[in-house]
Amino acid sequence: MAPNNVRLTLISILLLLSIGTFAQKQNEHPDAAIITVDLSKSIAPMKPVWAWFGYDEPNYTYMKDGRKLLSELAALSPVPVYVRCHNLLVTGDGTAALKWGSTNAYTEDTNGNPVYNWKIIDSIFDTYIQRGMKPLAQIGFMPEALSTNPQPYRHYWRPGVSYGDIVTGWAYPPKDYNKWANLVSEWVKHAVARYGKKEVESWYWELWNEPNGYYWKAGREEFFKLYDYTVWAVKSALPTAKIGGINIAGTGGKNAQEWLNAFAKHCLYETNYVTGKTGTPVDAILFHAKGSPRIENGHVRMNMSTQLRDIEAGFKFVRSYPQFKDLPVIIGESDPEGCAACGMQTNPENAYRNGTLYSSYTAASFARKYQLADQYKVNFKGAVSWSFEFEDQPWFYGFRDLATNGVDKPVLNVFRMFGMMKGNRVPVSSTRGYDLQTAIDSGFRKSYTDINALASADKQEAAVLVWNYHDDDVKGNTEQVTVKITGIPSKQVTVHHYRIDDTHSNAYEVWKKMGSPQQPSAAAIKILEQAGGLQELNAPEKIIVKNKITTIQFSLPRQGVSLLKLNW
Repeated sequence: MAPNNVRLTLISILLLLSIGTFAQKQNEHPDAAIITVDLSKSIAPMKPVWAWFGYDEPNYTYMKDGRKLLSELAALSPVPVYVRCHNLLVTGDGTAALKWGSTNAYTEDTNGNPVYNWKIIDSIFDTYIQRGMKPLAQIGFMPEALSTNPQPYRHYWRPGVSYGDIVTGWAYPPKDYNKWANLVSEWVKHAVARYGKKEVESWYWELWNEPNGYYWKAGREEFFKLYDYTVWAVKSALPTAKIGGINIAGTGGKNAQEWLNAFAKHCLYETNYVTGKTGTPVDAILFHAKGSPRIENGHVRMNMSTQLRDIEAGFKFVRSYPQFKDLPVIIGESDPEGCAACGMQTNPENAYRNGTLYSSYTAASFARKYQLADQYKVNFKGAVSWSFEFEDQPWFYGFRDLATNGVDKPVLNVFRMFGMMKGNRVPVSSTRGYDLQTAIDSGFRKSYTDINALASADKQEAAVLVWNYHDDDVKGNTEQVTVKITGIPSKQVTVHHYRIDDTHSNAYEVWKKMGSPQQPSAAAIKILEQAGGLQELNAPEKIIVKNKITTIQFSLPRQGVSLLKLNW
């Protein structure tokens, strides 16, 4: 038997070793992903800020795959979906092309008198209204007959060519501001006559796009003059119409901040170019937020932090003006990067778009948008995902779109998941989640992935959206996830588990297994359409609830997304 002093020494050593091991584990990030959801508390209403979409090419709207996708978007949302698109006043015959579109709404006769033609615009807006959708109606760009520098006008941009090649006569100010104002006024009057005053009052109107970038070939004051004339024209046709501005690009940058503050100063304090009085109405604040993926070490690396910083800068701007603090805030374009029509063949950094990196990025980023809105206490109305579809283009070319040739991509299923989240947002904590400040400062680039959640609860249901995200598009381990849900007001719940990963809700992986056909058969297309829908991981399960608590465990692959839908 060891002497007492020896035994005490051994015990001391063992204690020190155990304490050291505990301290070491405390300093490491825990391996287990434990997510806790409290249904008994609420943060704020689960506003469907995601139910906003946009695109460059307006003529795709009423084409075959465009109509199909718009029907799907309308069906997945519990509220009317808002749609924003460029080129609604551009001159042309309605031929669709990448980053181009036209409606021929305004031309002039040989004597210089206005000729209005609403046929194509009606085809676009009718498509929305028939599906219960609403326009975020963009007033632009400049008709050829009004442009101060009309030639060249029609561009023929293609992927891989400089963005500057798209800037032609449509990007210039009008040679006659009264004619421009009359065009806008006649458009609004026509919309009221066609759809009714109540319907048009529910829309949002906005002028132009990114005037601090490629889209405006004149100065800041000239744009404010255009804004004054446009607002005056809209309000003269429908005084209760809602119009805002200014859809700035690169919101977090110095140039954008200068534009935003100059815009605020003009609208609040300066002389109106039309009325001669002080100020110009503004009914909503709009700005853009974009990420910036790159190729690093042979793979795509996303950069959500730049997008989040743009959003934070926009929210800070709104809060800095007491007159704006209650206005609806709309992120007019909110995306992982800037060029929807730049496919992965010409821009390899965009290879994230077909698979689950895009869907998990979307889940993780919208959760942070909600957090930022909570932090800055803004009236966050919507975030436009600038992603639609491209008609008659190669299959899975790598455009930033929601569907390809009528087949849904994995990212669309995230919006289907969002559509099942109702009631109020409720508190969530995760042992494997990145905090908001880290996400803003440096993105998601540590040695571990962001396993986190967004949750909602209504009277007889709840939903928990869980993702496993990292900025680096590399293969990683499947992780074990434990979701502990408290505050359940029932002794039994039915759980539906929906999943997006390589083998669920993923037409892209099925297409690749087919050999990546560019002319798939009718039978193959049917299989792809089925694979593109939202799928359940397993059969619905009834779970007994004890003390208002239940625990659900599952494995989640890297870049996978799950939705746990609870009903009672």
